[in-house]
Amino acid sequence: MRPKIPVTVLTGFLGSGKTTLLNRILSEEHGLRIAVIENEFGEIGIDQDLVINADEEIFEMNNGCICCNVRGDLIRILAELLDRTSQFDLVILETTGMADPGPVAQTFLVQEDIQESYTLDGIITLIDAKHVTRHLDDETDEVLAQVAFADRMIINKVDLVSEEERRALRNRLQSMNSMAGIYEAIMGDAPIADLLDIGGFNVQRAMDIKPNFLKPEYPFEKAKASLWRLPVGGYSLTMVEVESYEQSIDRHHLHSHDHSHDHDHGHGHASIPDMPLLMTQSESGGDLQKLAEQVFVEFSTEPEVLEHGQAIGSFDQHYQLTLEGRSQYEFGFSLGGDQAVAMFVGSAPSELELQVISDSGEKQIPVAIETFQAEHSHDSQVSSCSIELPGALNVVKLNAWLDEFLTGNGPDIYRMKGVVAIEDQDYRFVFQGVHMIFGSERGAEWGEEEPHNRLVFIGKNLDEAYISASLERCLAGRSWDHCE
Repeated sequence: MRPKIPVTVLTGFLGSGKTTLLNRILSEEHGLRIAVIENEFGEIGIDQDLVINADEEIFEMNNGCICCNVRGDLIRILAELLDRTSQFDLVILETTGMADPGPVAQTFLVQEDIQESYTLDGIITLIDAKHVTRHLDDETDEVLAQVAFADRMIINKVDLVSEEERRALRNRLQSMNSMAGIYEAIMGDAPIADLLDIGGFNVQRAMDIKPNFLKPEYPFEKAKASLWRLPVGGYSLTMVEVESYEQSIDRHHLHSHDHSHDHDHGHGHASIPDMPLLMTQSESGGDLQKLAEQVFVEFSTEPEVLEHGQAIGSFDQHYQLTLEGRSQYEFGFSLGGDQAVAMFVGSAPSELELQVISDSGEKQIPVAIETFQAEHSHDSQVSSCSIELPGALNVVKLNAWLDEFLTGNGPDIYRMKGVVAIEDQDYRFVFQGVHMIFGSERGAEWGEEEPHNRLVFIGKNLDEAYISASLERCLAGRSWDHCE
């Protein structure tokens, strides 16, 4: 039996220096072959470009909390890596700065196939010495969790604070997690030998912090799974305003088998977010919790979009039901025999009720319902803004824009990072910023690739339209008036 592959989780709030430390680990002469998994917070991938010292293949998981939708991506990537275990010795997983590392650790402890092949070696938490105090004072959930679950803490950027501030921060972190080893660093220069091969994540301490730690979380959090025993025949999965159910039955009888007609009747309701759905066959006494473990990975795949009136054609297929401001929505499906069917749905709008109605108009009753409520939460005020622009930027205009942008928005900008093309330069510039602090370095040459700009901003009160338009005016050859 081959030994389990150690996995090191690298976490820390936005801008704490995770990628800088990762670059150091990858460039050290330790003789280890490392597979890297990146989790992004944003619509476009940036971090692979920031890992400038890596020859290794980097796997990206975009736009998500790693403990929700992205968890399926993580499991799938780890499974793919098993086919090439001869090519690496360990895995480093760098999480988004918005991730709670607890559910990340769950993946290695509750997912049986992953547990058989991988072992969670440890969680390393990077601490931004300059900015972390405000997040600790505000009790930012992600920061508190990152400190609590750490096996090693690295207080990074200690050159940016006074000796008194450094001591106070160290004592505060030690009081929050006395079991973690604490190191101080500048540009992530912590001793690599003390960070890898720690010997295992402390499960008991995790359960002391969070008693239900081993209860997994799912991408259909804040939603329901339901189990139905349905006889052979045709059905309509209907979402209808709760107070108008009787009207829906009347309309269903009038138009029995025609699912393409318009049920809107001019109500003009506001648009409602699309809803994910997956149906799976089950034993009649199926355990919805166990079924959730079997199907949730599918929720990380690209969904098939269904419009009102279209049919649900397959079991175990991730669908996205388009809800476009109607008073009622219908999605047909049929069964070739008597079956027990489990349905997993994302958060349903409060004004709509999900019904299963047979072609004869009979409302079906579920035999079991399970509610999935996430134990963690995210700061809804924090968002990401992703910008992609072709061409090269004028460096004078860009510097002026950055000065103006950070002066006006610096406190709200938790993180900005990206790769930019500069006029008359044949290589890319990699830049990163935290609040008012900004830095850049030379990246790889463009070669045959067309120069372009890919940037991600993370913070509060982001005006994406302004950022995009003003940056576009900083392109070489464009007119510019203080990028306003």
